[in-house]
This record gives sequence, C-alpha cells and structure tokens, in this order.
Amino acid sequence: MTQELPSDSQIQSQVPRSDTGEGRDPDCVGHSGGKKRTSFQISADALLHYAVMMMAAGAHTSRVVRNTSRIAESFGYSVAITILQKSVMMSVKRKEDHSIRQTLIKKIEPAPINFRTISLLSTLSWEVHDCHLSVNEFRRKYRKIVAIPSMSRWMVLMLVALANASFCRLFQGDLIAMVVVFAATLSGFFVRQEMMKRHVNHYIVFTVCSCVASLIGGLAVFFQWGTTPSVAMATSVLFLVPGVPLINGIMDLLQGFVLMGISRLVGACNLIICIALGLAISLYIYGVNML
Repeated sequence: MTQELPSDSQIQSQVPRSDTGEGRDPDCVGHSGGKKRTSFQISADALLHYAVMMMAAGAHTSRVVRNTSRIAESFGYSVAITILQKSVMMSVKRKEDHSIRQTLIKKIEPAPINFRTISLLSTLSWEVHDCHLSVNEFRRKYRKIVAIPSMSRWMVLMLVALANASFCRLFQGDLIAMVVVFAATLSGFFVRQEMMKRHVNHYIVFTVCSCVASLIGGLAVFFQWGTTPSVAMATSVLFLVPGVPLINGIMDLLQGFVLMGISRLVGACNLIICIALGLAISLYIYGVNML
C-alpha cells in the first residue's frame, strides 16, 4: 500500500494569523475556499507522508527521524517527531519564525516490508540535502518512488519457499526434507497472502499459516520420509519468524526510542507465540512429542 501525497487543492491553510498579518506565512502559493494555501503547509504535509511511508515500509525509528529532519533542514524548517506503533505525529515550524508552525498526525497504514522503498526514500533525503531540491521536486520524486510496482506475488511466493528450503538445509536437512519444506512454505505463504488480502487479524493469520505449514511439514514425520523428518517439520514455519520487527525493536531500544522499541518487541513476541501455537496444534494432531 502506498501513501499518496494529496494534491495542492486538497490542502487547506491552518497557519495562525491576526488582522495585522502577524504570523502569516509570506510564501503563499494560491488559495482554496477563500483561504490561502502556503508552501509551508505543503512542505509539512509532504514531510509527514514521507515519515509515514518510511515507517510502513519497515524502517527503524531513528532512520525515519534522521531522514525526515534532514529534508526539513534543507527546506528551512525544524521538526519534532513522535512515532507510535500505528501513527506519526509531527510538529513543523520555521527556523526564523517560530510563530509559523503546524502539528499534524497520520495513521500508519499496514503495508508489506519493502527494503527497496526504504533505500530509495533514504537516497531521496540525501538528494534533497545535497542538491537543494525544491519542495515540488521532492514531492514529484516521492510520488515516483511510491508508484514503483511491487514484485509479483508469485515471484515472492517462490523466493520465500526457496529461502525456507535453504534454511532447512542449513539445519542439516536432507533433500527430501527440503522438498517437504518447500511445499509447506508454498502452502503456508499462499494462505498468508490470501488472508492478508482479506484484512484478517494478523495474529490469526500467523497462527493459521503456522498450522498449515507445519501440518504439511509434519507429513515427513508421520510417514518417516527421509533421514531428517523432524528437521522438515521444525523448519517449515521459519518463514513466519518476524525478524525485521525484532531487529528494529532492539535498535530502537539501543538508540533511545524506548516506547517504540518495547512496542515492536512485544508485537514480535506475540507473533512468535502465534507461530508456536500453530506448530503445537500440528504436533497434537500428529501425536508427535518433539521433546
């Protein structure tokens, strides 16, 4: 899911002003509904969308704050950003005139983790800083980045299955175990894609997908296929491990974003519990004792 910047006509002025004109932004770019729109408002809105998109793509908090502040500095603004699990709040003000300020908040919409988007948006922040891009140039390049189509779901499905089969091999699984894990991952990840498309609660998604994948992986244990059937069942759910939230949570804690770090780690631990629950259901169905 991409975060589209609103058109200029959708932005209404919220800059405080008095009859004497005190606190008025001098960079007026038009007006809508009798109210003047300003370049300051357009810039603030663009900065907010940028930060939200970075968070939705899976960036850690300090990177979002650092990149957004870098762009704001280039535009002559200072920003104070508060990032929560599901929303970003940002206060933007002019450096030379603190009476001109705006506070905005926007929800972080669920979206797949996308390292390409994070990389391109980070590069854009340096481009704004080094090349002194205007706000309009920044917005145009931002739209171009978020409009890049995602990788085909079928390609993602095949790559995830191959990666998980490789994990099976790393844990000393034989060829038969790798084939079973490949099939289990294909099935489990396909179920995940379909459930996420229908906006099912992600805790339910992880539990169901873990159960589906481990049921297929457990066939190797039930029928004693190959020499490492237990490895096949155990590694069939590794594609669900929330590695990015765990890493981001630890990085946030180390860099002083304690609230966000704890929130991410708690969410990741909840997902791990869901994975374990799905695996336990499969073990119970097969009557397998892995202890």
